[in-house]
Amino acid sequence: MLTRILCKHYRKGGRPMTNMDHSKGSKGGRARAESLSPEERREIAREAANARWSAEIPQAEFEGDFNIGDKTLSAAVLPNGKRLLTQATFLRSLGRSRSPKAGTGVLSTVDGTPFFLQAEVLKPFVSNELTMSTTPIFFKTKSGKRMVGYDAELLPMVAEVYLKMRDALNKANKPIPRQYAHIIRVCDILMRGLAHVGIIALVDEATGYQDVRDRLALQEILDKFLLKEFAAWAKRFPDEFYQEIFRLRNWTWRDMKVNRPQVMAHYTNEIVYARLAPGVLAELRRRNPINERGRRVSKHHQWLTQEIGHPALAQHLYGVIGLLRVADSWKGFMGMLNRAYPKHADVRQLLLFNET
Repeated sequence: MLTRILCKHYRKGGRPMTNMDHSKGSKGGRARAESLSPEERREIAREAANARWSAEIPQAEFEGDFNIGDKTLSAAVLPNGKRLLTQATFLRSLGRSRSPKAGTGVLSTVDGTPFFLQAEVLKPFVSNELTMSTTPIFFKTKSGKRMVGYDAELLPMVAEVYLKMRDALNKANKPIPRQYAHIIRVCDILMRGLAHVGIIALVDEATGYQDVRDRLALQEILDKFLLKEFAAWAKRFPDEFYQEIFRLRNWTWRDMKVNRPQVMAHYTNEIVYARLAPGVLAELRRRNPINERGRRVSKHHQWLTQEIGHPALAQHLYGVIGLLRVADSWKGFMGMLNRAYPKHADVRQLLLFNET
């Protein structure tokens, strides 16, 4: 770690490296760093640490812990709304035991790549967006303790890198390197957990930030899910979704076009849209209101974006249909649904959902 600091920040003469020096001087910098005495190394490291923490750094306004599987993650929200996971819990959630002393060091290579993405076998799956987003963030806890964190949204992106590597090796009939087998298992579990509730919602709930989140922050989430104008109609809900509801309600199935109970619209809102993302159902009702005939001009799903909204809807429906298949009663299904996909908004549960 010390060698990395020395190579990254110093060249001959002890002067800080510029961007122009950085690429051509890294090899020479490493050699010079290794030639320093232990006392010189400690002094340079001390100066680097002091410079890092002497700057004005933000203090968390909200903080808390939440669980994904058997992992406990520590989260914080900065004054600018940036949601963080502490570096130590970020690493442990990926199955990496390595952790900087006291949580104030940064584990990265000379070029700034965090060590958990530096392996050659991972590089084909690390996007430019991810590379640009892995800069550690220095902050203070509410009690004033100095910490290092990562943007919370990086967690599923990093886990996806390991899973893409696994898939590529499996496709090529190549063995998974033994040192990555445990990490891949952990990342698989992690992604399954995150499929149930978004990382943003988890951090906001853990820190209490959802109670004071301003309209702009919520709007940013909604804009990813919803279009400005509704799109052309396309079938988005498989028939099996309705068939399984009919089975649990003991209704005779014929065809939704001619046999659509009025209550089905309420079921769809409560089972799907109220659990898709924070504020989505309320915003859909605002953008797609009921007209004077008591109907909506378009289907709610026509307002979902192709990039975020429709994939999220498809993933949610896939999970919900799985729960419907294994449920023996409507009450049993709703119990599993509330555990697996809790509603994002505080929407009062209708009496009809409490029926056996």
